[in-house]
Amino acid sequence: MLTMRHVMGALAGLGAVALSCLSPAAAQNPKLVVRVDWHPWGMHAGLHLAKDKGWFDQAGVDVTVTDGKGSSLVMTQIATGEVDVGWVQQGAMVIARYKGYPLKSVALLVRTGDLGMMVPATAGYKTLKDLEGKKVGVAQANGAFPFLDKWLKLSGTSRDKMTLVQVDATSLVSVYSSGEVEGSLSAVPFFIPIVENVRPATGITLASVGINVPSYGLTVTEKTLAEKEDALRRFVPVVARAWEYIYGLEAAYTRDTSSSPRLDEAVDAMVRQRPGEKIDARVIRAQIEHYRPYFWTERTKDAKFGWAEDEDWKQAMDDLKEAMLVPASAKVEDIYTNKFVKRN
Repeated sequence: MLTMRHVMGALAGLGAVALSCLSPAAAQNPKLVVRVDWHPWGMHAGLHLAKDKGWFDQAGVDVTVTDGKGSSLVMTQIATGEVDVGWVQQGAMVIARYKGYPLKSVALLVRTGDLGMMVPATAGYKTLKDLEGKKVGVAQANGAFPFLDKWLKLSGTSRDKMTLVQVDATSLVSVYSSGEVEGSLSAVPFFIPIVENVRPATGITLASVGINVPSYGLTVTEKTLAEKEDALRRFVPVVARAWEYIYGLEAAYTRDTSSSPRLDEAVDAMVRQRPGEKIDARVIRAQIEHYRPYFWTERTKDAKFGWAEDEDWKQAMDDLKEAMLVPASAKVEDIYTNKFVKRN
């Protein structure tokens, strides 16, 4: 007669068989929760591609990629331990650190600053001086705003020679697209594809006058850095290699800005990873294309993705100090580490 004891024994046996079928890696892989800055856009492609291809699993780390609602909130969530790793603007990360958040960069991917002024592509504007007598849209919450006066001075002009139209940061694209202003503060390679079919634009960047505050990368807390070092050693190189793959750089490094056929592969991976989102593949692909030259600085032109150069960070810190965004006592060694990436 089949008794409850027999049934329970059989179920226990099936459970043991099921567990034995799991690979040791699947059962033991350390976990990381990663949060990006916003809803899906081009600079999330490396994470989504690596997840889609199973590269994190192959590296022995269980990664969950989640969407954020702005870099500020994501950094708060990293600091409180809600998530392990954040994909955020690294300049903003430094500012947050000196407001009391124990944050640190563990990989710098977009190493040239992307902040600047979006201007009409056909107007021929090269510097901010060319915008004298024009209206430009600015928002105090925009990352470029604290550097505006130095930027104007280095361009040979000043605020009183143009009309600054103060708007909410969320309106910077719309006031530009409508023609209400001739220029608009923005993350240039992010916004250019968005306005391409309305009012084609190009950008004048802060980096063009030597103000280079690094852009996107991976951020953790000091606590996560100490407690999850093994997981980070598995995770960080995969993200860097995903971007090398997208831009076709595994064999040799080049600053060639021609499109890679793998961009479509990256976009397709994002669509699969976020089926509920209305992803405009054209915009995502164009953002990836436009960001390509921002992955290098002159000092890192031969360095692999993820590597940060000390002199670049020192320059950025000097600019942040001058803009009074961090204290004069701020130290470069406190804000980043290259322990998870190799230069060559």
